[in-house]
Amino acid sequence: MVEKKAFVTGHPIAHSRSPRIHGYWLKTYGIDGSYRAIDVAPADFPEFLSSLHANSYQGGNVTIPHKEVAFARVERRDEAADMIGAVNMLWLEDGVLWGGNSDWIGFAGNLDEHAPGWDRNGPAVVLGAGGASRGVIHALKVRGVRDIRIVNRTLARAQELADRFGAGITAHGAIGELLADAGLLINTTALGMHGDATLAADPAGLPGHAIVSDIVYVPLETPLLAAARARNLKTVDGLGMLLHQAVPGFERWFGKKPEVTPELRQMIVADIAAK
Repeated sequence: MVEKKAFVTGHPIAHSRSPRIHGYWLKTYGIDGSYRAIDVAPADFPEFLSSLHANSYQGGNVTIPHKEVAFARVERRDEAADMIGAVNMLWLEDGVLWGGNSDWIGFAGNLDEHAPGWDRNGPAVVLGAGGASRGVIHALKVRGVRDIRIVNRTLARAQELADRFGAGITAHGAIGELLADAGLLINTTALGMHGDATLAADPAGLPGHAIVSDIVYVPLETPLLAAARARNLKTVDGLGMLLHQAVPGFERWFGKKPEVTPELRQMIVADIAAK
């Protein structure tokens, strides 16, 4: 039986924990397969895409800075990728290169696991209007959150996303009084990452039933989550999003829907601590 092969590509890519996640699942389920990190410079990415079939890959993940180029160059895209405007997952089907987006599945799956019922807890305030916010906004819309408020220092970027995603979404240049009735606060910016002490927003303005989520997972507890926990608010860190977004790709490439288990999470937590 031929070994099934998949990858994650970006530039740089050495920091990626995806090989550890997929390697854990391959071993757990006894699948003859491999998943490796491949550093591809932007100038070489189109050629890399065209060589997947020749190199016997089932598909793979795409990360920064290739998501938008992958979106433009795949032959077909799933509905989520079309709506989000970026591709983070590739697969070959009957010789056709498909692109999909599982970031939104990762976000929703993480909150389903750690804050069940989150999708009935709107309105939602989303901090940031970069690429990461798109998957979050798509997840909120798919799950029926009807009042989504995007906050970004550059109002035009927030407005661009509000226009893209349509009804129920508003753009704001500052938080102001937006938190007073919000049930969800989600940080999609890099604030709080890698020891940055900046508070993405002050959760003091939130009601007591609010859920606070941060897609940053290094550190696991960002300044935003620490401040929310100090108020006894429900908090959800970003690691689960990374774990859950990996599920659809693994199922496509290796034919088995994997589980996100406490053991897997602990393995990645230990890896983060070791670095």
